[in-house]
Amino acid sequence: MAIQGVGNSGQVDRQRATAPAANQPGNPAFADMRRAASSGTRLSTHASKRIDRRELSLDADKQMRLDSAINRAAEKGSKNTVVVLDDLAVVVDVRQRTVVTAMQRDPTRERVFTNIDSVVIA
Repeated sequence: MAIQGVGNSGQVDRQRATAPAANQPGNPAFADMRRAASSGTRLSTHASKRIDRRELSLDADKQMRLDSAINRAAEKGSKNTVVVLDDLAVVVDVRQRTVVTAMQRDPTRERVFTNIDSVVIA
């Protein structure tokens, strides 16, 4: 998934046109990102790297539950929320429908989320 920008001169910004390794079609995270994009929910570069590095899964079922959780958070006026999906916790910018980061939910480890206004358990 290449991101291309056009500078003032009209030429493509080559530095931003290079896709990160996590976005390559052979990578499992790529399928997750494509599925997220088709649902209207986006993964930030940071989130896609975290999902890939931590070998987390955002399958079709979790994606549907995530979309539903984002919709419910938006209805309540949330701006930034944590969505807990089984063993996965994601921080979402609700207004932009963008997953900011993702981590495995581990009850033995302490997690602190800042700058959020809601939590949705989906």
